[in-house]
Amino acid sequence: MMTAERGAAHNTCLAYAADLDAFTAFAATQGATPATAGPAVTRDWLRSMADVSARTAARRLSALRSLYRFLLTDGVRDDDPTAQLDTPRLPATLPHFLMETEVDALLDAAPKRPGRMGLAATAALHILYAAGLRVSELLALPHGPLPPTLIVLGKGGKERMVLLSDAARQAGLLLMADAPAPRRWLFPGRAPGRAMTRQGFGLMLKHVALDAGLDPVRVSPHVLRHSFASHMLAHGADLRSLQMLLGHADIATTQIYTHVLSERLRELVTLHHPLSRQSPSTQSLSHSHRTG
Repeated sequence: MMTAERGAAHNTCLAYAADLDAFTAFAATQGATPATAGPAVTRDWLRSMADVSARTAARRLSALRSLYRFLLTDGVRDDDPTAQLDTPRLPATLPHFLMETEVDALLDAAPKRPGRMGLAATAALHILYAAGLRVSELLALPHGPLPPTLIVLGKGGKERMVLLSDAARQAGLLLMADAPAPRRWLFPGRAPGRAMTRQGFGLMLKHVALDAGLDPVRVSPHVLRHSFASHMLAHGADLRSLQMLLGHADIATTQIYTHVLSERLRELVTLHHPLSRQSPSTQSLSHSHRTG
């Protein structure tokens, strides 16, 4: 169901399987199975996660709720034992992103990597930053010229349109030209018939970060996606357009990037408000003159 109806990614299905295996093992200690467990068992399982983060507990509970909704719909059960459980409250976290100068440093460092790695790193960075792609969307790109308007398959099998810069398209062409023979993927792995893995791409990105003088811990494909969104907002993009470009189903997900707007507004006030150019003593004199 997760694969056929929801279009869930392979890694998502693996994560759900691991969470449900953990619940099955816990239920067995209570003399129950997923098919027979009642609200007390699911509540005790949630309480047993006191040593894990709220985000992990919320993900595990989400997997369990999906299972019981499926069992309820399929007629295996006539109740949902997770219905009364409260989702763990997640801490408000702001997305990590790079400064524009740091992205420039990465783009400058990538072509200096030797051989094909330099071409692949350059193309990947330009495409990620130009379009705000997820790493899974990047690595799924087929071998071929990149059009100005690209259709990518995102989460849940949903298609969306993204725009590519001329620099990103040119970098893709240079990477293709280096390929000794036609390939299936724009970013192939060590085995020609397979795409590059997330781990392999992450390692390549870490090398570029070191060459750029950046802490590799701060650089990842998702940080580049955050950087794309933050910089777009900082330069005047509206939330609705950004939501479409990022492929968010709910605009509330996109609103997390509005933290950059407060800084931008502060800069605008500093630059353009007439009183911001005066010293405190001058402001006092001006105020006394108007009120006197």
